[in-house]
Amino acid sequence: MVVVVVVTKKLGSRIQVAAKSDYTENILSVVWTSEPIESSRVEETFSTLREGAKSELSELLRVSVDELVLDHQQAWMDLFISGVEMRRITDSHTPSSRTVNTTLYYILSSSTAPLLDQRSSPEERTRLESSLNYADHCFSGHATMHAENLWPERVSSTAQILQLFTLWTLTLQKRGCKVLVAAGAHGAMQGMVLSFGGLQFTENHLQFQADPDVLHNSYALRGIHYNRDLINLAVLLDVDGKPFLHVSVKPQEQPVKLYACEAGCLNEPVELTSEIKGHTFPVMVTQPITPLLYISTDLRHLQDLRHTLHLKAILAHEEHMANRYPGLPFLFWFSVASLITLFHLFLFKLIYNEYCGPGAKPFFRSKVASRDEDECDARSAA
Repeated sequence: MVVVVVVTKKLGSRIQVAAKSDYTENILSVVWTSEPIESSRVEETFSTLREGAKSELSELLRVSVDELVLDHQQAWMDLFISGVEMRRITDSHTPSSRTVNTTLYYILSSSTAPLLDQRSSPEERTRLESSLNYADHCFSGHATMHAENLWPERVSSTAQILQLFTLWTLTLQKRGCKVLVAAGAHGAMQGMVLSFGGLQFTENHLQFQADPDVLHNSYALRGIHYNRDLINLAVLLDVDGKPFLHVSVKPQEQPVKLYACEAGCLNEPVELTSEIKGHTFPVMVTQPITPLLYISTDLRHLQDLRHTLHLKAILAHEEHMANRYPGLPFLFWFSVASLITLFHLFLFKLIYNEYCGPGAKPFFRSKVASRDEDECDARSAA
């Protein structure tokens, strides 16, 4: 069983409002829930929850409502330091900005937030914050960008929201993000952002393993925690529609010590700084397929990585797409050319038979022949 206790500020039984005036009453409520317990412990658990909820409400009543609203707004602002921005969508099965933000809001609103709980001990807060800074093996598997059941265009009931929350929780847990799920709303945000683009933490680095065949959309993943740094990663398109990667780091108190290299790590890794313009990387595709970008705090690790990938080839994105989708086969074009040629031969034959074949009527008559015919007609009439 799960015990739920709701404590609310008590209101008077009667409120009188004078004519041509308004009256505002701010009602505070506190909700405490228990972990699943045996039925024999219901009374004991209920008593503990009730006293705890009453004590918390008493503390809140000493704080002004305006201060509580500011705290509420700041909490959401801190959460949405991370997120997903859709820049340009070129297909119908990629979620819109509205769908993405609505889904994030539903999941975060349905999650607990232990990092905001004043009852959490300093040790517990430190443990939760460290789990956000490096979520090893999260998110494994393909990106969720095109998983329509995870980013529904429309949700119309509370039951659907709870079902969506359960599906997201299960997906993150099964894809190596149990630590983030345990961190509540802050962890859920990180897990959803990582999953959207196919970002994954490994033992020594963060890798961007999006499918190179679906980089025709432009989007940005912001506020990715890596140690104490926040990384922004965007897939952008140049004037010719070719994708490239843009990476920037939010300025922190300590100097940034992060390095990155594109697929294959054949070029020397670039040190990421907190410059406003950020850093750009080409989209290179390897054979066999490997991640498109690596980010690490260990420069030597990235330098050694190139020797462990054992690649057969590395291509620019446009070369990969040309090889992957070379166009219609030769037989199709040969058939089309043959049909066009046969049609023109048939048309030529018709014209020839009409004007040059046996029994064809003369197309032009000379003026002399026309004058002789006129004179014959005149004599006959005479």
